[in-house]
Amino acid sequence: MDAQILQALPVEASAFFILFARIGAVLMLLPVFSDDAIPQRIRLMIAFGMTVALWGLLSPPALVAARDGDRLVGTLLSEMVVGLALGSLVRMMFAAVQMAGSIISLQIGLTSVLVADASQGGQAMLLSKFVGVAASVMCMAMLVHHLWIVAIVKSYASFPIGGMPAAGDFAQIALATAGRSMTLAISLSAPMLVYGIVFNVALGLCARLAPALQIFFVAQPLNLLLGLALFATIVGALLSGFATAMGQWVQSGWAG
Repeated sequence: MDAQILQALPVEASAFFILFARIGAVLMLLPVFSDDAIPQRIRLMIAFGMTVALWGLLSPPALVAARDGDRLVGTLLSEMVVGLALGSLVRMMFAAVQMAGSIISLQIGLTSVLVADASQGGQAMLLSKFVGVAASVMCMAMLVHHLWIVAIVKSYASFPIGGMPAAGDFAQIALATAGRSMTLAISLSAPMLVYGIVFNVALGLCARLAPALQIFFVAQPLNLLLGLALFATIVGALLSGFATAMGQWVQSGWAG
């Protein structure tokens, strides 16, 4: 019995790393799990623990692939590519709320207030960073992260182990996801867009009626006050709407 266990151990270890390659790659790009505030060792432990938890569900196809030792390296690389591709789709969809925050910042004059945010390339507008963090908390509170994990499990049916997704099909999915993300960003920030149009039209009329008055300089504090007040009013609906849209997108099969 001990000899059989020792003989099967290399195959099972290879199968575990095959699963770890995809799951770890997805987690490295998922919102919340990929945040720079989480140390790399902790992220590695989360990926390791999730692979252990999903071993019972996903081990049969992984064991079959692990027995083909000649293709093991290629299988590991293809699993990493698939994991990075799926994780990038979720990251692309999550960017909708960050884009909405940038649009809101633009409407109320906070575009020059920047904070560090590695997920957006180094720096981000203040409200973009704020709604990004708040959206992460909302997704966790509404259990959207459970749907992300379910989607990882279902991805093994859509993209079997050892197979690379067709480049054309994935490009179509990426384009559809990008379009849906931008549409969602506009929808989430729509109240602030309407506010910005109304406020600036009113400002232009005032400038025409009183050309001697530096109306744009005087009105900027009012713009900040009204804009932040309106943002505080809609931020709850914005975050819950985003979490709901994210959940519906994941349940529809990544591309929606």
